[in-house]
Amino acid sequence: MKILKKIVSSILVVLVVSTLVFVAFSVIPGDPAVAKLGTMATPEQLENLRQAMGLTDPLPVRYVHWVLGVLQGDFGTSYSYGIPVTDLIADKLPVTVTMAIISMFIMIVLAVVLAIYSAYHEHSLLGRAIGVINQVIMSIPPFFGGIIITLIFGLTFKLFSPGGYISYDINLGKFIGYMIWPAIAIALPKASMAYSLLLSGLIGEKKKDYVRTAYSRGNSSKAVFYRHILKNACIPVITFLGMAFADMIAGTLVIEQVFGIPGLGMILLTSIQNRDYPVVEAIIVCIAVLVIFSNLLVDILYKVVDPRTR
Repeated sequence: MKILKKIVSSILVVLVVSTLVFVAFSVIPGDPAVAKLGTMATPEQLENLRQAMGLTDPLPVRYVHWVLGVLQGDFGTSYSYGIPVTDLIADKLPVTVTMAIISMFIMIVLAVVLAIYSAYHEHSLLGRAIGVINQVIMSIPPFFGGIIITLIFGLTFKLFSPGGYISYDINLGKFIGYMIWPAIAIALPKASMAYSLLLSGLIGEKKKDYVRTAYSRGNSSKAVFYRHILKNACIPVITFLGMAFADMIAGTLVIEQVFGIPGLGMILLTSIQNRDYPVVEAIIVCIAVLVIFSNLLVDILYKVVDPRTR
C-alpha cells in the first residue's frame, strides 16, 4: 500500500513539474518565431509562423493540447530541427542514461571497496592516505575532473581520443569504452561522498553492542562484518543514492560539453538558445521522470534492506 501511495505521489510530482515547466517557458521573455526567422522578418511572416506554432492560442488552451499530446507520447515538433521531439529525445536519451548508469556503478564499486578496506585498516598509512585523497577528490567539480581526465588519459597517455565519440548504434563496444571516461569524471566526487558516509557508518557500527554479541556467539570476523556491520552501515548510503543519481543526471548535461558527447545536454543548451520550447520542456520532464523513478527504486530498496521501515 505504501509503495502504491508513493507511485501515485510520484505521478502527481511529474504533473506539477510539467505544469511549472510549461508555464515558465510560456511567460519568459523571448519569441520563438523571431529566434527562427531572425530580426529581419516582416510582422506578417512572424505572425504566420506564430500561428503555425500554435503560439497565438491562450495559455490554458496550449497547455491542455500539450498535456493531451504528452499522454499520447507526443511532445510536439521541434522549432529548430523540424522533427518530432519524441524522435529527437529517443535518439539522445540512451546516451545520457547510459552515462548516468555507468557513473552510478563506478561510484558504488569505488565507495564500497575503499570504505571496506579503510574500515579494516583504519589506522594504517594507506587507509589514512585514502582519506586525504578522498577529501581532495570531493572538492573537484565533475567538469574540471573531466578536463583533467582528458588531459592525462586522453592527450598524454592516449587511452582514448578526446572528441572521438562513437554512437551506440554504430559500435556499442566503442560507445561504452568512450562513455567510461566521462562517467569517471561524474562518479569520482559522488564516490568520495559515499565513501565518507559508508566509512563513518562502518566505524560506528563496529562499536555497537550487537557486534560484541555476534562475536560472543562464535561468528568469524568476516561473517560479522558482512552479515551485520556492512548491511546496517549501508542503510544511510542507500538514501544517498537517490540524490546522487539526480546529481549525476544533471552532471551529464555539463560533462557532455567537455567530452563532445551529443546527448540531452547538448540539444538542451542549443534549444534554450533557439527558444525551442517543445524540446526544452520535453527534456526537463524526462529528467524529472528519471529522478523520481530512481528515488522510487531507492525507497523500495531501503525497505528491502531495512525491515524496520516496512
